[in-house]
Parts: sequence; C-alpha cells; structure tokens
Amino acid sequence: MHTDTEACVRAVQSKDARFDGWFFTAVLTTRIYCRPSCPVVPPKVRNMTFYPSAAACQQAGFRACKRCRPDTSPGSPEWNARADSVARAMRLIRDGVVDREGVPGLAARLGYSARQIERQLLAELGAGPLALARAQRAQTARVLIETTDLPLAEVAFAAGFSSIRTFNETVREVFALAPGELRTRAARGPTPPATPGVIVLRLPYRAPLNPSNLFGHLAATAVPGIEEWRDGAYRRTLTLPYGQGIVALTPQPDHIACRLSLTDPRDLTQAISRCRWLLDLDADPAAVDAQLRTDPLLAPLVDAGPGRRVPRTVDGAEFAVRAVLGQQVSTAAARTHAARLVTAHGVPVEDPEGGLTHLFPTPQALAGLDPEALALPRTRRTTLTTLVAALAEDTLHLGPDTDWARARAELSALPGFGPWTVEVIAMRALGDPDAFLPTDLGIRRAAERLGLPSTPAALTSRAADWRPWRAYAVQYLWTVDDHPINHLPA
Repeated sequence: MHTDTEACVRAVQSKDARFDGWFFTAVLTTRIYCRPSCPVVPPKVRNMTFYPSAAACQQAGFRACKRCRPDTSPGSPEWNARADSVARAMRLIRDGVVDREGVPGLAARLGYSARQIERQLLAELGAGPLALARAQRAQTARVLIETTDLPLAEVAFAAGFSSIRTFNETVREVFALAPGELRTRAARGPTPPATPGVIVLRLPYRAPLNPSNLFGHLAATAVPGIEEWRDGAYRRTLTLPYGQGIVALTPQPDHIACRLSLTDPRDLTQAISRCRWLLDLDADPAAVDAQLRTDPLLAPLVDAGPGRRVPRTVDGAEFAVRAVLGQQVSTAAARTHAARLVTAHGVPVEDPEGGLTHLFPTPQALAGLDPEALALPRTRRTTLTTLVAALAEDTLHLGPDTDWARARAELSALPGFGPWTVEVIAMRALGDPDAFLPTDLGIRRAAERLGLPSTPAALTSRAADWRPWRAYAVQYLWTVDDHPINHLPA
C-alpha cells in the first residue's frame, strides 16, 4: 500500500487507525516516522514519504515517534493472508528465528538461499532479514526496559543483542533516547503494581474485535492442566525455545492485556508472537467483514457481531494431536482425552496462581506412548501414533511458516485424516484464512437454518464468494448454534 501516495495521505490526514501497520509515514523535516493514526498535526504532503515497514524507516535514518509509538502497531495483515516465501519469512522473523538461527537458518527453513530471501524482502519491505530482526529486537528491548526491573545489561541479551554496545546504539537510533532514559520516562506514567518475574504489556489490534467467539472458543475447549479461564482471563502454559512460560490474556476495549511469566526473558519475542498468533490479532476485520457482508445470508451474522477472529493455537503440533483426539466426539470428551495425555506425558510446571499444572507433551514425549493405554477406537489410535511419529521425526512440520498446500497433502496422506481434520488444522494451526469445514456438524446445521446448501460439495461451491476469508465465515456460521464456544464464560 505504501506505493499508493494518495491513499496513504488520505489515511494520515484522517488519522485512520485501520491502516496502522499497513504502512509508516516518515517526515522528511523532522526525521521521525509515525503510524497513520498519529495524534499530532499531520505534516505537509511534500514532507511525507511512506515505507512498508518500521525496519525500512529505521534503515533510512528515521526515528520512532514518541507520541504514537509506531513500533507497537499491529503487524501487517498481509502476512496472514499470504503463503508465499515473503509472508512465511515474515512470520518466522516475527517468531524470532533470525535471532536464534541467523539468516542461514531462516533461508534453510524456507528452502531458499540467503541471497534470495534478502532480495525478496528488500523488494517488498525495503529492508532485509537482519534489519527486520533488528527492529524487532529494539521493540522487545523497549518492552523489557519499560515493564521489568531487569538490569539493562540483562535486557540487552534477553532482547537478542550480541553486545551491550550494540544494544545502546540501537535503542538510541530507533527511539532517540538512551535505555536509561526510556526507563525513566516509563516510570513517570501510571503503572500497575509490579509483580516479580511478571511482564505486563498491551497487545494492540485493529478494531473491531469480538471477544465472544475468540475467548469463548478457547475457554470452552480448554484442556485441564494447560489451559483455564480465570477472573476474566484466558490462561495457559507455553513451551518456548529457552524455557517455559505462563500467559494470561484479558480482552479490553482497545487492546488485549497480557501478563507473561517466563523462566527465561530471551523467550519474550516468541511468547508475544505466539499470543498474537493465537488470538489472530494482526487480522484486518474491515476487509474480512466487508467481503462477507456481500452475501445477503451472511450479512446479518456479520452485523450482529462484527470483528470475529479465528481462534488459533500456540503450537501446531499440539493442535494436530488435539484435533485427532476430537474426531467424532464431543468437546467434553476431547478435553478429557487430551487431559489424560497431559497428566501422563506432560512436563510439570509451577503456577503461583494454581490451576495450571503441565506443559502439553511434545511429539518426542508422545512418540513412545503405548497405544493400548489410549481409551480410543483402534483406528484412531493408529491415526494418533502415526501423526506423533511424523511430528517427532520432523517429516511433518506444522506452524505459521508452513506451506499450506504441502501441509494439506502431507496430512491427507496419513491414515485417518479426512477433510475435516485437515482443514481444521489448516485453519487453526497453519493460519490459512481460507480454510473451510463444509463437513462440520455445526456448519451443516447453520447452513440448513440459513437456507444455504447443506451438502459439502454444494456448500463449498456456494462459499466461493467468501474467498479468501472462508475461515472467518466459519466463525460466523458457528454462531447460529447456541454453543459455549460463542460466549465468554460467566
């Protein structure tokens, strides 16, 4: 969008928050860059130039605005709707892969050379993988500086910087303030009571956001031991690269309140990325709802509760196992089966608030489980053990960076994987916004009540007009049934 100067100028002059994250405005006279909704008086048009990413602004020598904090904008929804190499690279960078594995590791995951990835990212985002990762490290550092009492030296390494000198220089360049000055400024404003070891932050999103189906779904399907709904917050445990964590996510009118407890602060970047992915916070609800409203049968559902998101997962392998356990059984039965696996094979955790007891078992931990110990039909035992073996041996990879078409083909080749299981994994684990569940019982019931075709083939044909947002259409269709997934718990 940043190449459409007229559209960008209109968005800036109207302070349209819908475009936050889509592009960034750099002001030539002040050398500052802002989000489109910045509250200050818009600069003259001749002094504006536009960039596709914060990293591109920083690389061009612009500093982040202290008023609108453009580095905290929601991520571009473009990376959610695409499955090409650039979109997959952006999801991996957001997940901290460059910090952990370097550019060669990023390129290896995508199946390209480092030079190809560099060229593709520069062409679309105006910055290469190192610059994009640097911008993300700066934002992680700012969160740690402002929300924790960690010594600044520890903040530097936790944020992924290789040296304190680089950390200091980067923070000064990006924010025009030294790390100590950032902490002093943060201390002046109102802050919630600090809890040792807890990081409190706000996760932004594009309005509107309907929390009912999002948190209602997560709460209704929560597996005891790893997830719970408590005091208006969804809580769960996290398995992270350097340790483990517990997160509490609370819907607020203009953000998601996030409380993170991490055993290693180096996991902050990935923890935030997984929480945003879980709640689909980088979606563009205006574009989604506008497309679905063109169908007169869907329009009333959209108007009744706009801004529905797709509830995803923090771990693709975990969700695939849970999807198999949920085949042809009730939500309660699926939770029971999963809870048994968690108790028998999950790693115990300490939860100061009680309620959460384990991490979900990894595929490697489940690889040796005895099929006879599973209270499942024999065919489903085979399905589960085959899936676990493929995940443990890394012949099957499920994550936000996975190629959607390839993953579908690999899943379909496994025994016991029908269209429903493949598509629900594509929707919630892979994040494909066009995944569709025409064989789902709730979808078929909704189709009958709304006057839509009820057979899978006919409904799939009818749903062609909803593309590329059929996964969001599923969320609206599920609201036709009065199911707990559609309501926040009391």
